[in-house]
Amino acid sequence: MKRKSFREAECPVARALDAIGDWWSLLIVRDAFDGLRRFSEIQQNLGIAKGMLASRLQEFVKLGILELVPASDGSAYKEYVLTEKGRGLFLVIVALRQWGEAHLYREGEQRSWLIDVERRRPVARLQLRAFDGRSLDWPDTLVSKTI
Repeated sequence: MKRKSFREAECPVARALDAIGDWWSLLIVRDAFDGLRRFSEIQQNLGIAKGMLASRLQEFVKLGILELVPASDGSAYKEYVLTEKGRGLFLVIVALRQWGEAHLYREGEQRSWLIDVERRRPVARLQLRAFDGRSLDWPDTLVSKTI
């Protein structure tokens, strides 16, 4: 079955999923945030097939999520770095992480933590805020075609 493209969908969630909607893609972005920059590092960390990784990286470069730059060590290699557009996915990764922490671990089960570098403490849970700073939840929102 051929995958349906949502590239031109009216819904921004559908468009976002079209760009980054499979688990490999989000794990590649996670690895980029964790400082992995070379094809071989990402491939080894994820255990993903080289061809699949190459196609995902190529698509991320095409979408402007990653860019290829000369290797930081001065070698002939190239490295993948997040663009501003790619760095914009940080809150998406944090939201998925926090949802997983809250719902997919048993009490006391070993896990990794996202830590505030300055205070050396786990980061607070993300919260959706209204324009005036009020905390919002799902019932407090609606989707509108116009503002």
